[in-house]
Amino acid sequence: MSQTMPVLFQTDLFMPTYQPREGANWFLSVSPLNLGVGYWSGGVLMQNMAVLARKEAEGRSSTWMSLSAREVESQELGCRAAVGDTVVMGLGMGWAAANTALRPEVTRVTVIEQDAEVIGLIDELGIFAQLPAEAAAKIVVVQGDALTYTPATPADTLLADIWMPLNGPGRVAQVQRMTANTGAGRVYFWGQEMDIARHARALGLGLDPLDGAGLARVLGEFALPLIGPELPAYPAMISEAARKWLKDVDDAP
Repeated sequence: MSQTMPVLFQTDLFMPTYQPREGANWFLSVSPLNLGVGYWSGGVLMQNMAVLARKEAEGRSSTWMSLSAREVESQELGCRAAVGDTVVMGLGMGWAAANTALRPEVTRVTVIEQDAEVIGLIDELGIFAQLPAEAAAKIVVVQGDALTYTPATPADTLLADIWMPLNGPGRVAQVQRMTANTGAGRVYFWGQEMDIARHARALGLGLDPLDGAGLARVLGEFALPLIGPELPAYPAMISEAARKWLKDVDDAP
């Protein structure tokens, strides 16, 4: 039986260069070759994939972010659609903030991160220094709480990724709170397709694929100005991502 070989993952988005680092509570590693599956796409081969992990008890660790195909594809819609004054909740590895700042339509990027060690790690690695000077100048990192941060003036775009893992309860309410605090008119949060699919399932709506009417019903209940639904293919994209990544979670948003 013939098997489909994974293809080399490629993207036109900016991919910073990372070096291994270790701190008191976090460490960053780089895997030369890694097989994975994209959020939308199929099997891919990743080169020099960086991973940010937090140290846990008894020598264990938990991955909080990686530049895997799944991670890139599950954040790119927000990065590609950001405009104006943009707030990024969660620094992570700095990838989303960097790609947002590269957009000519973005005037400022304020990153809210509560962990001082993560902020120091990304600064030490010089991630934003790898950008063109005009893009790097847009970025300001603020140590603070994503759920309480309120800017002096309303933001145009909110990008939120403060969670681990991809699926989890309570996120819609948290994003609603962040949206109210920032006044953002456009919002994208990590894993929103999982929340949409999970809520659609709770309402008894089909996911094969989720149709436009079903999507509109879910979005009406979310009451968020989400980035993504303006794309004609978005219902099918939700269904494809849910087929691969949606786990059985009893609660709905």
